[in-house]
Amino acid sequence: MAKRNKRVLIAGGGIGGLTAAVALGRRGIETEVLERSSFADETGAGIQLGPNATRALGRLGALEVIRPSAFRPEAMWLFDGPSGRRLQALPLGNEAEKYYGAPYLTTHRADLHAGLRAVAETLAPVKLTAGFDLVSAETQDELVIARSADGIEATGSCLIGADGLWSTVRKLVFPRYRLRFTGATAWRALLPRNDLPAPFDAPVIGLWFGPATHVVHYPVQNGRSLNLVVITEGGAAGEGWNQPADAMALLSRLRSLAPDLRSLLERATGWKRWSLYRLAPLKSFSAGRIVLLGDAAHPVLPYLAQGAALAIEDAVSLSQSLEGSPDDLVTAFNRYESRRARVARVQGLSRRYGWIYHVRGPVRLARNFVLGRRHEVLRDFDWLYGARGSE
Repeated sequence: MAKRNKRVLIAGGGIGGLTAAVALGRRGIETEVLERSSFADETGAGIQLGPNATRALGRLGALEVIRPSAFRPEAMWLFDGPSGRRLQALPLGNEAEKYYGAPYLTTHRADLHAGLRAVAETLAPVKLTAGFDLVSAETQDELVIARSADGIEATGSCLIGADGLWSTVRKLVFPRYRLRFTGATAWRALLPRNDLPAPFDAPVIGLWFGPATHVVHYPVQNGRSLNLVVITEGGAAGEGWNQPADAMALLSRLRSLAPDLRSLLERATGWKRWSLYRLAPLKSFSAGRIVLLGDAAHPVLPYLAQGAALAIEDAVSLSQSLEGSPDDLVTAFNRYESRRARVARVQGLSRRYGWIYHVRGPVRLARNFVLGRRHEVLRDFDWLYGARGSE
């Protein structure tokens, strides 16, 4: 593709778009990333990167750039939210890295984004174009022409829509598909880790199950901060990741949780919230010379912490397909389409976990009983963390 100057356009300079640019650039394929902002991702959300994601980033030469600002948790601790009782400890750290051949990391979204951008900027085939607010795309013969809101045009052999949950590219090629509000709301905040009480000072991921809610916390920013995420059932639908949030409204929903956990949440300020959405499976990830990846193609609920990982996997898989069939987009996109089964499995399990996290009554007691007596729970995720087919 590079020899014939067949540039690949990428709409969206987030995690998926930048990973695609790096993956294509490593293969010598000329790429232009069209990003509406200035490539400055200030979203304060934390991200969990399972071994399937970090292994892919390692092969792209990006893990070594990202790792200094990330954190490697030693374990994941599961708690019953109302009683505060620890149910299970899943080993991560050295054990997970040795078993899967790649680390389990937690990081701040902005740090991951900055690292990917830094790698992309070192690759000669990659061009980063800021301030390009894509509003239309059309195919002319063997080209795709993307246009911005202010009339600027970019031309390539194909267009990758990596523009996230509210994807403009998806609306252009699959206009009948609409996001559906799930009825759940996510809330996030950051806390300094220097004076936190136990068990919140431990170098672990904490996951607390509660009725109609759950709480996740883990270190980010090389361990300096604690990322807090609360997901509650209910709330109004809204667009965007940085909606202002009323801390008192959140805390009023969490009265059933253990006092120590509520005290931790009361420490946090500057809460933000976002609404959780689903999308019916698209009939295809591509249409003509346009193809989608990440949340633009298949939004996944956060209960399995795989949204970023799937976008990273998509980017690597698609770059391999384009390299393997440089003059045949139909074949390339069909090969990439083979990811649908894996994506659907992650989406389905994420929905199931959301139900398990939020159960109440006798079902809650049964869940706690089972979790407290399970061994080798991490091995249940061999299909997910150990998967190498998409890399």
